Amino acid sequence: MGQLKKLASETAIYGVSSILGRMLNYLLVPVYTAYFEAEEYGIVTELYAYAAFLIIVYTYGLETAFFRFATKHKDDEKKIFDSGFSSLLISSLTFSALLSLFATPIVEFLEYPGRERYIYWFSAIMAIDAIVSLPFARLRLERKPVKFATAKLVNIFINITLNLFFIVLLSAIYQGDLLPSLQEWVSGFYRPESKADYVFLSNLIANAALIFLLADQLLKVRIRVEWLYLKSMLIYAYPLLFMGLAGATNEMLSRAMLKKILPDGFYAEYSNLAAVGIFGACYKLSVFMTLAIQAFRYAAEPFFFSKSQDKDSPFLFRDVMHWFVIFGSFIFLAISLNLDIIGEIFLNRPIYWDGLHIVPVLLLGNLFLGIYYNLSIWFKLTDKTYYGTYISLFGAAITIGLNFLLIPIYGYDGSAIVTFITYLVMTVISYFLGQKHYPIPYRTWKNLAYIGISVAIYLLVTRLPEIENYLILKIVHESAILLFVGLVYFNEKDRLKKLR
Repeated sequence: MGQLKKLASETAIYGVSSILGRMLNYLLVPVYTAYFEAEEYGIVTELYAYAAFLIIVYTYGLETAFFRFATKHKDDEKKIFDSGFSSLLISSLTFSALLSLFATPIVEFLEYPGRERYIYWFSAIMAIDAIVSLPFARLRLERKPVKFATAKLVNIFINITLNLFFIVLLSAIYQGDLLPSLQEWVSGFYRPESKADYVFLSNLIANAALIFLLADQLLKVRIRVEWLYLKSMLIYAYPLLFMGLAGATNEMLSRAMLKKILPDGFYAEYSNLAAVGIFGACYKLSVFMTLAIQAFRYAAEPFFFSKSQDKDSPFLFRDVMHWFVIFGSFIFLAISLNLDIIGEIFLNRPIYWDGLHIVPVLLLGNLFLGIYYNLSIWFKLTDKTYYGTYISLFGAAITIGLNFLLIPIYGYDGSAIVTFITYLVMTVISYFLGQKHYPIPYRTWKNLAYIGISVAIYLLVTRLPEIENYLILKIVHESAILLFVGLVYFNEKDRLKKLR
């Protein structure tokens, strides 16, 4: 149980950086929805969807490969790190040069003519992300979550500050609402019609700061390639590349497909690009589930590899899964029953509230994604990463096929349903394959029961006769959440005592 407590404490530190960082970053959503038209926010949503694919290509699974080989060959960890870093440095600069070279045809395909600068900025953002990915991975392997979290938070703070400076402060000066003496100067360079520029530019500057924040790690690197190790790492990692691409397809393609295949005039009140913006903004309300998954992955991946040789590891992995499911089910219920408050806080224009009803579906889908990541340790520990590729490609096929089928009928509701179905199917497949190749005695029925109870409570409460008194309504909602907590405590009190 001491190992579980250590994992929990490290997850908490990663979680603080992720949650606090994302919460700070998420404060930008009210800014974007207040200052951006839905169409303009659609541009931001679409380009970051494509960026999710690019970062997979740029890193091509070397983070996980580094964990695998650095724990397997501890004496040669420095050679393994240098080889992986050198490979990422060379490939990142090459990919970014190619993107910049073809900037014009890319923006014409995306229907953003004359905005080649977006491609230049994104190519630099992706290159930096890839180059610092292995130093961040090394901090995780060395169990230095505080240093990891500090660098992440500083990066986010810079990004937020620059967004507020460009979008709020300079906009106010430009319009003469603030510091009128500077209006003429700001008018010389500020582009109020292209606020999306400042989102991307802020990201680029904040990413550049990571190079300085991780300077102590980067200065220790020796540019060299130990081909024996790099070849093995690439063989291990290449299925993870395709797995990552398929995973990004599952997560992001819905947003890109909405713009392309949503019938003209499907939403009478707004355009297709506005629908993309609404879906993207509401998708972000599932951020708390995503944060839990991210924090867990940061701590758990090196933890799983380091414990893989222990004879009790299957039981340890079982307990990790159990507590993850409980926590994820709680997040699903707590967010879903407080969407009215969360929506008003984070989505400043009523147009975005149209999509709030899809958030519980997205939360549930992301809960199964977290379970899938938990299950995926079986093919990483057995060096059968190609199974992850097959599962993810199958998930991508479901995503593409069902989006084509459901978007023309249900709009972005269809995309939300597809997200849930895809991750559920991937989880089921991974579970049965994992039990065959790397059996772990998961508390499967109990885990499913917790998920089912949280969903049942949500459905029951939201289908009660309409309660006009808002205070009473909130008392009912919060009491339902406390009921779930009480059920968990009653069933898990003995295990909780062992964790102390």
